[in-house]
Amino acid sequence: MNPNAKTPIAAMIRAEGLSKAYMSGGQPLRVLDRVDLYVEPESFVAVVGPSGSGKTTLLGLLAGLDDPTEGTVTVAGENLQTLTEDGRARFRADNVGFVFQTFHLLPTLTALENVMVPLELRDGASRENGRSIRARATALLERVGLGDRAGHYPAQLSGGEQQRVALARAFSNEPRILFADEPTGNLDRKTGQRVVELIEELNRELRTTLVMVTHDLDLARRARRTISLEDGRIVSDDGAPAAPSESAPVVSDEGGTGR
Repeated sequence: MNPNAKTPIAAMIRAEGLSKAYMSGGQPLRVLDRVDLYVEPESFVAVVGPSGSGKTTLLGLLAGLDDPTEGTVTVAGENLQTLTEDGRARFRADNVGFVFQTFHLLPTLTALENVMVPLELRDGASRENGRSIRARATALLERVGLGDRAGHYPAQLSGGEQQRVALARAFSNEPRILFADEPTGNLDRKTGQRVVELIEELNRELRTTLVMVTHDLDLARRARRTISLEDGRIVSDDGAPAAPSESAPVVSDEGGTGR
């Protein structure tokens, strides 16, 4: 079952009063400053801004990879601050995919084995046999054009091929949300464009909510909404819909409504 078939919610991601500070030279350095943000289900949002504006910090907080100094993050109806570290890890395994600038492939595993890793770690994996997991991973590699490279190790692949393996891995657990941090940063323009096209295609096919950090303004224009950060604050939000209320009715899987 595709996790995206779960009961719809008004906001897939909601951040309220989100701040993050680090100690620098004995003084707190505020990287994010009271950010309020919501992201609708199935949307494609680009986050842009100069280096040091807080883009990657924001992404890490929304994904539950780090804890905010202040504020809360709710993802797919789950308040991440109420979960333990293990609970957040399980939540990410079941709901979240990641694509990074530097690929983060495991060098001792083949392309196929790298794609299989999230499938083997998620809840319910023990009920799936190895053959079905391998078949799912193989199909994803074929979907990104690397069916003939399944047995190759990362060092034997080009940068564009490694990023496509990372993309297949990110979508392997059919995530509700995909976070992409500069996914084309280490690629030439032509290869980067192809990777982004694949992200968009898989985003539509799997009805995933996509949040992407990028320095590339041409890439950002492909998103349906663009958020600009400066000095840890949102300075513009182009394409933002009206904020949903917490009490807005939701549609159940059976077609009824509830609160």
